[in-house]
Amino acid sequence: MLTAGYLHDEIKLSPVAMAERTDEATLRGVVKLQEPMSKHTSWRAGGCADRFYIPADLADLSQYLSQCQHDEALIWMGLGSNLLVRDGGYRGTVIAVSGVLDEIFMSGTNVIKVGAGTSCNKFARHAVQAGLRGIEFLAGIPGTIGGALAMNAGAFGGETWDYVKCATTISRNGTIRTRARDEFEVSYRFVNLSDDEWFMSAEFQLPPDSNKTASIRLRELLAKRSVSQPTGQFSCGSVFRNPAGDYAGRLIDVCDLKGMSVGKARVSEKHANFIINEGGASAGEIEHLIKIIQQRVREQTGVDLEPEVRIIGETVAP
Repeated sequence: MLTAGYLHDEIKLSPVAMAERTDEATLRGVVKLQEPMSKHTSWRAGGCADRFYIPADLADLSQYLSQCQHDEALIWMGLGSNLLVRDGGYRGTVIAVSGVLDEIFMSGTNVIKVGAGTSCNKFARHAVQAGLRGIEFLAGIPGTIGGALAMNAGAFGGETWDYVKCATTISRNGTIRTRARDEFEVSYRFVNLSDDEWFMSAEFQLPPDSNKTASIRLRELLAKRSVSQPTGQFSCGSVFRNPAGDYAGRLIDVCDLKGMSVGKARVSEKHANFIINEGGASAGEIEHLIKIIQQRVREQTGVDLEPEVRIIGETVAP
């Protein structure tokens, strides 16, 4: 395993730097050693990942996984909009699929196949241009389809799995498998996928846009998002899941937490369920602010807010 002593570098899967995995020389992807995750997460904060792997394609990824050490920590990343890497970094491999596994095409009548690395915005716009509707809400979600599938992302009353026909996954040993929608248990922000399996693509069966209203709805939703959310600033999108029958943003607001700061991390005055990096915030400051919000909301409302954002890695000793 690599240690923090390695300098940041970019290589074509060098068997010298990773001698315990000499078969990597046959792969076509790229690995970056000690890669700063602040370059890749939408919060623009966080420490370094030991390895940051960009697969050449699905076959290359399958080969990579088939020869990984069985105890190696792995995490998948799209646009980095739902991830906070602690300042001590991540002792494992981050697999980056955005811009790589990004195929999108018609695979049947009113059926679009979408790769895990495709941005949600791109998919929504493609569907509208194809004369289909139902998925417009995805245009406002700042992530990729892989993440949207994994957490059943949603907005403005729609959810990702509302129109999924089937989904393709890859396992830790590199096995690729396609299953129908009814083989997955799905609920609010939850899909029952095992920890060693990840979404690679999905087919969406969408209704036709008979009344030609999908493009109007897409524009309206984007306009609504621009008015109600702090777009254009460094954030992860919504920090907390909405509790049943309520909204996390409302609870944070009634606790008078808008504008609260820890260092350069600040609760947005525009939408209380967003935390903004005002420039130079550490991951530790962001996580500390998350914990303060949870504590205050629990004390004043009795509600335990559950983060949507995934927090990984090691803290830095004070």
